[in-house]
Amino acid sequence: MDLLKPDLGLLFWMLLSFGIVFFVLAKYGFPVIVKMVDERKAYIDQSLESAKQANERLANIKVEGEKIVNEARDEQVRILNEANELRNKIISEAKDKAQLEAGKLIEEAQSHIQRDKANAMREIQHQIATLSVDIAEKVLRKNLDNRSAQLELVDKLVAEAQNN
Repeated sequence: MDLLKPDLGLLFWMLLSFGIVFFVLAKYGFPVIVKMVDERKAYIDQSLESAKQANERLANIKVEGEKIVNEARDEQVRILNEANELRNKIISEAKDKAQLEAGKLIEEAQSHIQRDKANAMREIQHQIATLSVDIAEKVLRKNLDNRSAQLELVDKLVAEAQNN
């Protein structure tokens, strides 16, 4: 049972050794350990703060990225709308120009038709006049074969001319 009951001298030397070790540790070891723990705590706090700032920056970057994507989409929609408007305007102008050209062509065709019609009418009138003169000449030759019929016709024409 001596093992469970320490001797008073042993207890004294153990306490004195413990006190010296505790004093040396308190004087030289604990401040270094506390300083290292404080530095480690500061480093961890700084790392946490940096991580928090990085997360905030990342969130801001995400928001800015979404904003830029939305602006790009809006710009794309605007450009497409402008392109559609420009296309519709060009198509409309082309239709108007085509209608004007068609109108001019129709007018020119109608004018050409009118000229051809007038030329044909003059040609027909000329042919009718030529035929009429030929027929009249043949009729007059037949009727004016004798001298008395010729004199009678000349007298008749002179009388008509004087009346008019």
